[in-house]
Amino acid sequence: MLFNSYQFWAFFALVILIYRLLGHRSQNLFLLLASYFFYACWDWRFLGLILLTTTINFVAALKISQFDPASQKKWLSLSLISTLGILALFKYANFFIESTTQLLTTLGFEAHPETLAIILPVGISFYTFQTLSYTIDVLRKDTDPTSSFFDFALYVAYFPQLVAGPIERSSNLLPQITKPRSRSADDFTVGLSLVLVGLFLKVALADNLAFVANGVFLAPLEKISGTDALAGIYAFAFQIYGDFAGYSFIACGVSRWLGIRLMTNFRRPYLAQNPSDFWDRWHISLSSWLRDYLYIPLGGNRQGTRKTYRNLMLTMLIGGLWHGAAWTFVIWGAIHGLVLCLYRVFSGRVKGHPILASIFFFHLVCLAWLFFRADSLQQATTLLSKIVFEQGLTPFSSYAFGSLAFFCLPLIIAEIWSDRHETRRLHHLPWQARALVYCYLVWMIISCAPTVHSDFIYFQF
Repeated sequence: MLFNSYQFWAFFALVILIYRLLGHRSQNLFLLLASYFFYACWDWRFLGLILLTTTINFVAALKISQFDPASQKKWLSLSLISTLGILALFKYANFFIESTTQLLTTLGFEAHPETLAIILPVGISFYTFQTLSYTIDVLRKDTDPTSSFFDFALYVAYFPQLVAGPIERSSNLLPQITKPRSRSADDFTVGLSLVLVGLFLKVALADNLAFVANGVFLAPLEKISGTDALAGIYAFAFQIYGDFAGYSFIACGVSRWLGIRLMTNFRRPYLAQNPSDFWDRWHISLSSWLRDYLYIPLGGNRQGTRKTYRNLMLTMLIGGLWHGAAWTFVIWGAIHGLVLCLYRVFSGRVKGHPILASIFFFHLVCLAWLFFRADSLQQATTLLSKIVFEQGLTPFSSYAFGSLAFFCLPLIIAEIWSDRHETRRLHHLPWQARALVYCYLVWMIISCAPTVHSDFIYFQF
């Protein structure tokens, strides 16, 4: 069930109707059953996988809280090996097989291994990181383990954020599950704003720009000009932002209607003036997870300059690999890692106008998006070469830039205003201004909705 489908909203209407009639404990059990049903609509066969991951980490956390340091390490190892092992099997097994085969062939050896017929479970990367953070936080004594298996199972499978995040921390989500919840008029108002903005970003912006991006990345390379390629990269940059931020906004909005507040996952990332600022704005739940559970444990910036650069590169390379089992994702991570390292070198030496800095860095992000979206390294490098050496307007690029202006300019203006008036969110505006914005969003959602809906991009991760 997609957030932009009638099936989901019928499902959610039934959920919230029953939910409001129940007491706290019954609400949790009902939300858990609803979450499992929601996931089963994607593929019921993988419910057992979620239950297995949930059980392992629930038991491991309890044991970690009860035993001595030596036993704690054993239970943590069990949690890490089993949880990451499941992720590696389903997401990376064929990638390693194919990469090893290619390496052996390059070295002159004959290799004919068979890949595995594996279906990637929806949302596995998200709930894997969420369960791991819980176990690690219990070890660090940053959170207390819950004694209720059903509460923990709801923390793992909570349907608004199950398949594409945000990757919630136990310190934020679990207390809201274990304690009785109250709902206010503010929850409804904020939730409505988030849902409408999210639907606009997904339905009006992302799904329409998908046609432009696909027109470049799915077309034969010989038919694409450099200007076409540039328009396609711009389109994909805003498509993936609208797609993923749209999902996160809807998830947060729906959750507010249930009385549960999820963490903010996006904060106007394309206005960032440098890479550090970008990762404080883009997919915040993942970037903060990588910082707290990978970069800092590796040593962070506490062990000298060289090791800081090493830690940055390793963190971003793993962040790239988290997104997908392909070398294009690794290169995407490497680009961001290199840019972060260069920023640490030159940040104190180079000064620039904020607007020019944002424009420059946006194009660096677009360069990385080229490798992220490309089906292969050959496609990415060929398109990059065309951008540099083959310019000139075509009918397709004229249409593409027109679409970008129509859908993106209102968004850019709104985000610049929001960035300068941080405390004046949409739901804080006077009701007359808010009603006007709501009418615009609803009109765009209805009038610009493509006949064919696209899946959310991050479902594949």
